[in-house]
Amino acid sequence: MRGYPSFVQSLPMRKAFLLLMICIASTHAFAQNANSDVEKGKFRQEHIFLGTGFNLGIGNRSVNLGLNPEIGYSITSWLDAGIAMNVSYFSQNASDYSNIKYQNFSYGGGTFVRIWPVNFLNIQIQPEFNWINSTQKNVSINQSFKYNYNAGSLLVGVGYGSHFLGSHYSYFNLMMDILQDKNSPYRDQFNDPIPVVRAGFGMYLRPSRK
Repeated sequence: MRGYPSFVQSLPMRKAFLLLMICIASTHAFAQNANSDVEKGKFRQEHIFLGTGFNLGIGNRSVNLGLNPEIGYSITSWLDAGIAMNVSYFSQNASDYSNIKYQNFSYGGGTFVRIWPVNFLNIQIQPEFNWINSTQKNVSINQSFKYNYNAGSLLVGVGYGSHFLGSHYSYFNLMMDILQDKNSPYRDQFNDPIPVVRAGFGMYLRPSRK
């Protein structure tokens, strides 16, 4: 059922992993040379943040809605990293090219890196792994089938927002899954990527009182 042979799937996964490692390495190298108001090597409670994101994806006769709670830490004044969970719903109607109507419910999680080159602009990289429960109906014979499968994805995007270390943040991003896994909740039944519009906000923990 849906998907490529394992040796084919591993190719885009390896490329995506390499891209992620290069981005993280580049970010780390830049952080070592950048002037930051964050004292090196010192953990600060007020740099921990809690937030959530909401995503909307619209494609070819399809829609994707999702909720993405996150917890993270500001490593520097311009670099955030953390863990995010994902719950989403995907629906795609039948068309002239396919008699199958899809309704998918997925859940999963992953990590993310959010870079703020300037206070109002951010770049986000978010690898995820999701489990999908799919109901697929053949409208020509009025028969439904249910499947369970999983998929990895790598969302990459840019957007604008606001970022105030120790206070709050918000963002509005346009993201795309750059992997080619047909089972991804961010790709339609033709394996075309679904642009994901994601908006999020969050608050930093208050400094501990001494």
